[in-house]
Amino acid sequence: MDSAVILVVDDEPLNLDIIQEFLTGKGQPYIVETASDGVEAMEKLEAAPEKYDVVLLDRMMPRMSGMEVLAKIKEHSALKYLPVILQTAKVSNEDVVEGLKAGAYYYLTKPFTSDILHSIVQTAVKDRGFNKALLASLNVTKSSVKLLKDASFEFRSLKDVAAVSSLIACTCDEPEKIAMGLSELMINAIEHGNLQIGYTEKSNLRKQGLWESEIAHRLEMPEFKEKYALVDVLNEAERVTFTITDQGDGFEWDGFMDFDASRVMDNHGRGIAMANKLYFSKLKYEGKGNKVTVMVEKQ
Repeated sequence: MDSAVILVVDDEPLNLDIIQEFLTGKGQPYIVETASDGVEAMEKLEAAPEKYDVVLLDRMMPRMSGMEVLAKIKEHSALKYLPVILQTAKVSNEDVVEGLKAGAYYYLTKPFTSDILHSIVQTAVKDRGFNKALLASLNVTKSSVKLLKDASFEFRSLKDVAAVSSLIACTCDEPEKIAMGLSELMINAIEHGNLQIGYTEKSNLRKQGLWESEIAHRLEMPEFKEKYALVDVLNEAERVTFTITDQGDGFEWDGFMDFDASRVMDNHGRGIAMANKLYFSKLKYEGKGNKVTVMVEKQ
């Protein structure tokens, strides 16, 4: 596997040196490039939009701020799904929400440790790989899937999530965005629902790089081997409705429906809020939390 390429953007030379040392020392599998401000960063990104796997972006910079860079990335057709880690000293809930709504899925609050940096970067790189595979598969059956009216799909693995979410998202006008939102909710149904991986446990698995292997392991355990989740699709004239149901015991979903500054530096935990606020017209969990319905209004 090729080494992931990380673009680190910061106007402080010392910060660039420290982050570069963190990410390249002790055999870390990253290639690090740097930019001293937002203008230089955009020049590099626009010159080679497929080159980079993650951008680590300082929020406060001269010439072009991190928020301005983030906006340009999200407006660029070849860059808009590139993971951006926003590093900042601003930690109010309003600042966090502003950054997340602008598309910074990951946050680092200064000062941060090497361990926290590695955990967030590793998660972003893995998510980048998953999303690239997801987006690549969207182009196969776009036109024909729009004809789908009513269907139900079983899924139980991460591979199933990628295949099914990319397929059924093609019923919508913005399949790339919808596929990412669906995949977040479907993965939640597998890991937290069927396989009973809790929040703290996932944090530790992500940090150790063992999350995917633990899911594969649990899928083969006798108590989980027969469990699956369902996604039902209803394609109507004005909207598409997706209902995802797992066989788990549910969870306290209401605490994850909005962005929470207290979890901002965790290496996961924003997927449901992103789906609720950014991806779908409506999102509703039912009962104990093992069933969620989302709607996408047609343009």
